[in-house]
Amino acid sequence: MKQLRMAVIGSGQIAQVTHIPNYRSMEEVEIAGICDTRIEAARSAAEKFGIKHYYDSHRKMLEELKPDAVTVCVPNKFHCRIVLDALEAGCHVFCEKPPAITVEEAVSMENAAKRKGKLLSYGFHFRSSSQVSFLKNRIEKGYMGEIYHTEVKWNRRRGIPGWGCFTNKEIQGGGPLIDIGAHMLDCALYLLDYPEISYVCAAKSSRIGKQESIGLMGGWDPEKFTVEDGLFGFVGFKNGTSLELQTAFAINQKERDARSVKLYGSKEGADLFPLELYGTEDGQLTDRQFPFMEMKDWHMDADRNFVQACMGRSRLLAAAEQGTYVQRVLCALYESADTGMPVIMK
Repeated sequence: MKQLRMAVIGSGQIAQVTHIPNYRSMEEVEIAGICDTRIEAARSAAEKFGIKHYYDSHRKMLEELKPDAVTVCVPNKFHCRIVLDALEAGCHVFCEKPPAITVEEAVSMENAAKRKGKLLSYGFHFRSSSQVSFLKNRIEKGYMGEIYHTEVKWNRRRGIPGWGCFTNKEIQGGGPLIDIGAHMLDCALYLLDYPEISYVCAAKSSRIGKQESIGLMGGWDPEKFTVEDGLFGFVGFKNGTSLELQTAFAINQKERDARSVKLYGSKEGADLFPLELYGTEDGQLTDRQFPFMEMKDWHMDADRNFVQACMGRSRLLAAAEQGTYVQRVLCALYESADTGMPVIMK
C-alpha cells in the first residue's frame, strides 16, 4: 500500500485542530472524506481543509468512499456504533479515547476488530511520549526493580470545559475520570503491563460543578451539570501492586493544572511529566532529571503510529485489548463511586 485513504467521522475541535492537520502533513495519507451529523459542519470542514467529499451519514460515506481507515472523533456515547460500522465496512479504526461508555461496548469493538482482521486503536497519546517510552524500557530492563505502588493525578483548579458535552453524563459517560484522568491512568497501566486486578474502590464529588458556573475554561450551566467534578480511587492488583488515582475538573488546589504519574519501585522511583528518577548510587541518594529529552507533539506521534501500523510498517502502540482493560478500570471506578462499595474484579 503506497497511500492510506483516511475518512474522518466528526468535524469538531479534535478533528480540526489535531487529526486532520496531522494527516495532511503525511505524504502517505489521503483524507478521502469527512462526515458530521450536521451537514453544514461537514461542509465547512471540507472547504477549510480541501477535502473533496463530505457527508452527514457515516454509513453512506463508508459505502461510497470505501476508505482504508477511519478516525472517529465523536462524543463517547457514539463511539461503539460507529466503530463497529467502520470495522464491518473493512476499515482500520482509530477512535478517540475512551473506547466507549461501557465494558460491554469495548469488548464488542475489540472482538469485531479481531473477527474482521483489522486494527483498532485509541487516542491515548500520552503513551507516545519519549518520556513514557524511556521509562517503559527502563522498567522492562529491571532498573526500577519491582513496581509496588503508583500514583496517578490530573487535577485542574477550575478547568471544567465550558463547551461541548463534557458536563453531560449521558453523552460522555462521566467527567474528569473518563476525560483527562483516563490519559494518566492509561500511562500507568501501560507501564505496569496490565496486571490482573483484585479490587477497585472510589469516591466522587460534584460540589463545585453544581454550585458555580465560571472557571478557567469557560462557563457552564450548574443545573445541567450531571458528571463528577472530581473522582478519587484506589486499585489493588493480585500481584501486590497498588494504584492511587486523583482526577478533577475543579478542585481547590494551588496549581492551575497538575498532572503526574509516579511509580515507586524497589530499586528506584520515577515521576512523569516531566520525567525524573529517584534512587541511590555509591551509598548516596540521587535524583536524575532529563531537561533535554525531546518534548514532541504526542498527538502527531499517535496518529503517525496508527498510519504506519495500517501500512504494515510498525507495531500498533495502543491496541484494542489494552483499551478494553482501561475501560474495565474506568467503569469499576465509577461503579464503586456510585455505590459506595468496593468492586471485586473477577
